Amino acid sequence: MARAAGARCGRCGRCALLAFAAWTAGWVLAAALLLRAHPGVFSERCTDEKSRRILAALCQDYRGGWLVGDLCEDLCVAGELLYQRCLYYERGKKVLQAQWRGRPVVLKSKREAFSSFPPLGMLQEEEAGQRGQGVPEAELLLVLAGEVKNALGLELPNSSMGPLWPGRWGPGWRRQLASAWSLLQQEEYVHLSLLQGLSRHVLPVLGSCGHFYAVEYLAAGSPQHSALFPLGQAAPRGGQAQAQAISHIALSFLDMVSHFDHDFSHRLHLCDVKPENFAIRSDFTVVAIDVDMAFFEPKMREILEQNCTGDEDCNFFDCFSKCDLHVNKCGAQRVNSNLQVICDKIFRHWFPSTLKSSAVSFRLRWQLQQAVQECTDLEVSTGNWRAAPSVFWKLRRLLQALLKELQEAEK
Repeated sequence: MARAAGARCGRCGRCALLAFAAWTAGWVLAAALLLRAHPGVFSERCTDEKSRRILAALCQDYRGGWLVGDLCEDLCVAGELLYQRCLYYERGKKVLQAQWRGRPVVLKSKREAFSSFPPLGMLQEEEAGQRGQGVPEAELLLVLAGEVKNALGLELPNSSMGPLWPGRWGPGWRRQLASAWSLLQQEEYVHLSLLQGLSRHVLPVLGSCGHFYAVEYLAAGSPQHSALFPLGQAAPRGGQAQAQAISHIALSFLDMVSHFDHDFSHRLHLCDVKPENFAIRSDFTVVAIDVDMAFFEPKMREILEQNCTGDEDCNFFDCFSKCDLHVNKCGAQRVNSNLQVICDKIFRHWFPSTLKSSAVSFRLRWQLQQAVQECTDLEVSTGNWRAAPSVFWKLRRLLQALLKELQEAEK
């Protein structure tokens, strides 16, 4: 009887342990899903006091001879680059607004402190005297290419490294190299630098100081805006003016989709499509202002090709793949597209709601609504995006017709 009671207690103990393990796993999974859906939930509090301390530490490192950059003098000495406010902190990333010689800019860094970036090994070896001949440029370029491949999945020739390469070494070449290395470890900076001058739909890098780099400040979109983006003087009273502005912006979104799909050596995938990650210039050009979750095709395939037990395991934010249950592996090929997600997250909010009070024919409104729905839909049975490539041209034609009707109504 004693043994039976002990066995029952043992079983009860194991059951309690299993129940506790299941409960813990459930909470861990819930927290992971929450963080994935809302990464800002566990972000640090964004404060002016801490932001000023971060920039003060940056300037202290500059004056101490640890880092350099073409913006350091204006930020730390001349007072031409002035901090204004903290925009956000997210998963270690610091994003601050500043005024640079009267121009609003954004200062960004993936990490808070310069010292938190792993140093370049060969530079440490050179400083320790283990390299009698210094650091050969060919070897540095090889390391640089390896870092780009690791970050973006791209194999680039040395001739393409210009925007990332500090150039000829001056008296403070170690500081130049250390500063460049801290920037190279930030995927968004590498993206923006390589696309410099190649795309009007991404922000150009204006300069840097140590591990912080500056880009143009543009007001981000938000679900709080009735039109998702601040339109300002373009549509002060809504109505037809707003419908025209939205039509121009929608056409620019289509231009961006085509550009990212076809104009680079590899397709550029946007895996986090939401109004906050885009801004609109005064000429209605759409600009991707946050490309932390943008990936060229080789990196996208690497990310998607993971182990799985179902299709839901193959969803990487807005980039979807399919699970092959024969090998329990996600396909490397994305099954939806930039256009499908933009139709779902942006266009579906606009059409037909923004056209209800405008002078647009019922037939055109209905056609546009149907085209957006066609663009948005995923095939339930297969999980594949079912819209033919022709939906892009259909949307473009309908938006151009919409603009024509609105402009004629003004006359």
